[in-house]
Amino acid sequence: MSDFDFEGVFDEDYLYFYEPILAERTPEDLEQVLGLLQLEPGAAILDCPCGYGRIANALAERGFHVTGLDASELFLSRAREDATARGVEVEYVQGDMRHLPWQGRFDGVVNWFTSFGYFSDAQNKAVLRGFHDVLAPGGTLVLETLNIVRILLQLRPQRLIERDDDLMVDKIEVDIEEARTITERIVVRGGTTRKTRFVVRWFNVPELRDWLHEAGFENVRTPGLTAETRLVLAADRPAR
Repeated sequence: MSDFDFEGVFDEDYLYFYEPILAERTPEDLEQVLGLLQLEPGAAILDCPCGYGRIANALAERGFHVTGLDASELFLSRAREDATARGVEVEYVQGDMRHLPWQGRFDGVVNWFTSFGYFSDAQNKAVLRGFHDVLAPGGTLVLETLNIVRILLQLRPQRLIERDDDLMVDKIEVDIEEARTITERIVVRGGTTRKTRFVVRWFNVPELRDWLHEAGFENVRTPGLTAETRLVLAADRPAR
């Protein structure tokens, strides 16, 4: 397996195990995103990657013009179905977050639930430059990712999610030398067992702030950050 088995991680099993958990946290996530963006209804927002649309569709219900980009057609199909059920319009696009097809279009970009740090450092920096470039001058990026202090203080080498008689087990290794977590995932569902693997880069705040400045952002802030919270930040594209 490669370092990140995208198709093996973001699949039907992911939806089966995570949808109930994420449904509970979506209202709080939405309020946090809106508080960081400080935008009025009618503003244009990109959710990238958007997954199955849990944040994008909720933003559309609040009156925003939302575009969602994701690599998974399975997730996008689910997102479109949910948008139709809610009676909202969201532009869903299949694509690679390293190669965004817009320039200066959005007032806000949302990158949520540890959706940054999947690639090499060079590619991760390209993702941040892409976020900068799709924002209109004065636009804001909001990003939620791993807080390494929280991970080390609450280190659990194994994490278990149960649903009915099915199991998802994550065996987690902290790779200090490469500043990343390495997770082997074992899924036991419907009488079958499979394994997959993924890695996520983690950052301390000064490092990520430097990366954002290098990508062209300013006013990087981490409101409410403590050793017990996830790393949530906002950064602005300069107004001119």
